[in-house]
Amino acid sequence: MEVYLFLAEGFEELEVVTPVDLMRRAGININTVSVSGKKDVTGSHGITLHADLLFEQCDFSNAELLMLPGGMPGTKHLGEHQPLCRLLTEQNEKGKRIGAICAAPSVLGQLHLLEGKKATCYPGFESYLGDSYVDDSVVVDGNVITAKGPGVAYDYALCLIYLLKDKDTADRVASQSIYNI
Repeated sequence: MEVYLFLAEGFEELEVVTPVDLMRRAGININTVSVSGKKDVTGSHGITLHADLLFEQCDFSNAELLMLPGGMPGTKHLGEHQPLCRLLTEQNEKGKRIGAICAAPSVLGQLHLLEGKKATCYPGFESYLGDSYVDDSVVVDGNVITAKGPGVAYDYALCLIYLLKDKDTADRVASQSIYNI
């Protein structure tokens, strides 16, 4: 099982570090992938992360989950990366999982991947979701998992762990990190 989380200049740091950390604690192989042409990518609050891979280096045929963090202008850059947009469309056509948080569900909306589904996003991006928008923290509808923003990154990550592994693993990771105790 492979998970890929995409980084573009201006990503929201909490929406990257939290899921990566928790998924690795859960034993999930998650890779950070730069779409910026270089491995060092700087977030919207000036924190630079070193991506595991460059987009061009990847074979995504084994992807169980593709993840988009929000943040601006990171979300805009993700939506402009045509190979990533094609990959997301193919992933959706196969019924395989796609996760997006904060502003990033807008990319899915613009690609028409939310039609007939419910989804959430950061306030101010609802129009990109159209009739799909619901005002919840984390929404799972079929193969698409969306979340509202950085404040729910923990809930989002634990939801994804539950879906990829099981409830016991998600509960163990939450307990070991003293979450909601």
